[in-house]
Amino acid sequence: MPLLPYALVGTLIAGLAIWMYRRRDGRKAQPCRPFIPAGAATGQVSSANRGQRIGVLIVAYNALTTLSAVLKRIPPDVWEMIEEVAVFDDASPDETYELAIGHKAIFGRDKLKIYRNDTNLGYGGNQKRGYQYFLEKGFDIVIMLHGDGQYAPEILAHLYAPLVAGEADAVFGSRMMSDYGGPLKGGMPLYKFLGNRILTGFANRFLHMNLTEFHSGYRAYSLHALKHIDFTEMTDDFHFDTQIIIKLRHQGFRIKEVPIPTYYGNEICYVNGMKYAKDVFKAVLRYRRTVLGLAKAPEYAEYHVHYALKESRHSSHDYLTRLAGRNHDILEVGCGEGFMSAKLAADGNRIVGIDLLEQPQRRDCMQAYFQADLDGGLGDVAGALQHRRFDCVLLPDVLEHLRRPERVLRDCAALLKRNGLVLVSVPNVANITVRLGLLFGRFQYADRGILDRTHLRFFTRTTARRLLQDSGYEVLDTKMTVMPLELAFGLSPRNPFMVLLNRCLRLATVLLPGLLGYQTILVARAHAVAVAPASLPATERAAA
Repeated sequence: MPLLPYALVGTLIAGLAIWMYRRRDGRKAQPCRPFIPAGAATGQVSSANRGQRIGVLIVAYNALTTLSAVLKRIPPDVWEMIEEVAVFDDASPDETYELAIGHKAIFGRDKLKIYRNDTNLGYGGNQKRGYQYFLEKGFDIVIMLHGDGQYAPEILAHLYAPLVAGEADAVFGSRMMSDYGGPLKGGMPLYKFLGNRILTGFANRFLHMNLTEFHSGYRAYSLHALKHIDFTEMTDDFHFDTQIIIKLRHQGFRIKEVPIPTYYGNEICYVNGMKYAKDVFKAVLRYRRTVLGLAKAPEYAEYHVHYALKESRHSSHDYLTRLAGRNHDILEVGCGEGFMSAKLAADGNRIVGIDLLEQPQRRDCMQAYFQADLDGGLGDVAGALQHRRFDCVLLPDVLEHLRRPERVLRDCAALLKRNGLVLVSVPNVANITVRLGLLFGRFQYADRGILDRTHLRFFTRTTARRLLQDSGYEVLDTKMTVMPLELAFGLSPRNPFMVLLNRCLRLATVLLPGLLGYQTILVARAHAVAVAPASLPATERAAA
C-alpha cells in the first residue's frame, strides 16, 4: 500500500504532537522525561560503535502521545553511530503508525524504519519479531526501547557501550540502582517497588543470580547471544522478559546491569500486575522443574535432562560416587549425557562410557565412549572392549529399562579385573509412594521416577538381589537411598531445611528400608569362574 496518504496524515499528527511537546517543554513540564536529580553522576560513555552494526528496536502500542518525543530525544551522536531505528507498532488502534511515518517525513530520518503488525502479537511476540528482523539483517547489537517514554533515550549509549567493548552479552538497565536517585524518587508507586523487589529476590534465589532488577524493559543484546536463544515456544506475554533472562543465564551468557533513571507519568499501563507476578513465578518454577527432570516445559525443552544428577546425601549418585572410589578404571554402562562420568572423573577415575546416545554432552570427561543398544547386551561393543578390564562397572538406573537385563550383567562380569566390583542401582517399586497409589487404585506412569514410563522391569530389594545372584554374582552389600524430596520441592540439597529433612528421612529409611527406600544400591562381585560375554559368538566365547 502506498505510504503517501499515511505520510500526509502522519505529518499533520506529528507536527501537532511536536508543537504540544515544545509548548509543554517551555512550561518546564516535560512529558515522559525521567527524573534525574541535580548533580547526579551519570558518567561519560562513548557512543562509538567501533565498526559494529547497532540497531534500536522500539516496541510501540498506543504510543500516539509519546513516540515522537522518544524519537526526538535520541541524542545526535547516537543517531550518527547506530545503523537503524526500527519502530514495530503492535497493531495499535490509535494513530501510532501514522505518527511515526509523519515524524520520519518531518525530520528526514533515513535510518528510521516503521512497521505495523497485521495483528497484535503481544509484548513478547512483538519483541520476537523485532529480534528476528535484526538477526536476518546481520546486525551485531540491538537495544530495546519502549515507545511510551518510560525509559530515557538520552542514555542509549550506556546500554550498548558494554556490548561494543566486549564486556557483556546482554545489558539490562536497572532502576533499582541509586545513581539517578532510585525508583521511588522517580515516581515508582510503592506497591510496584515492593512487588519488584519481591519478584526479583525470588528469581535471584531460585536461579542463583544477583541482579538488582529483573523487570526493566530497557535492554541491549548481542545478536550473537540471541542467535542461540530458541524463541519458538516462549511466551508472547509480558513475562517474556523473565524467560529470556533465564535462557541467557542457563547458557552462560554474560549479563551486566547499568543504572537508568525512573519515570512514571501518565502513560497507560497494559500490565495486569497480579497476572504478571503469577506468570513470573511460574516461569521460574517451570524452568527449575525442567532442569531437575521433574517436568518438560515446552519453552525450556532444550534444557530438559531426563535423568538429572542427584546431589543430596544418601542419594543413588552419592552412594555410587563414594563406592566407586578414586583413581580407578571405571566402565559406566548407560552413562547418558555423562554427568555422573564427569563427577567420577573429577575424583581421578578413568572413565569409559556406553550408551545409546550418539554423542553425550560430557564426552570430554571420558577416555572412550561407545554407542550401543544395551537391550541386546554388550555385543555391539564387545570387540572394542575385549582387551580392557575395569576395577568397577557401574549400571546406574539401567537394568529397569531392559527386557533382559541379565544379558548385560553377564557380559559385564567378563570385563572386571580380579576382585573388581559391579555397582547397580534400580528403583524400589515397593516404595511407600507406589504402595499408597495402589491402595487407592492408581498405578500411573510418569516422566521420571519409580514409575518412569520407559521402565520395562520393576524390582524390590529382594528381586534385585536375586537378579544379580542368578546372573553369576555374589552380592556383598545392599543400601537403600532416601527419597529425593529436594527435587519434588525444587530446592537445593544444601538448603538448611532440606539438609535437616534428609537426615530425618535417612534415619527413617534405615529403620524401614523396604517401605521408604527409593532406590536399591547393590555392590556385587562376579563368581570366581570367569564368565565369557554372552553376546559374543560361540567360537569367541570358547576362546575366552
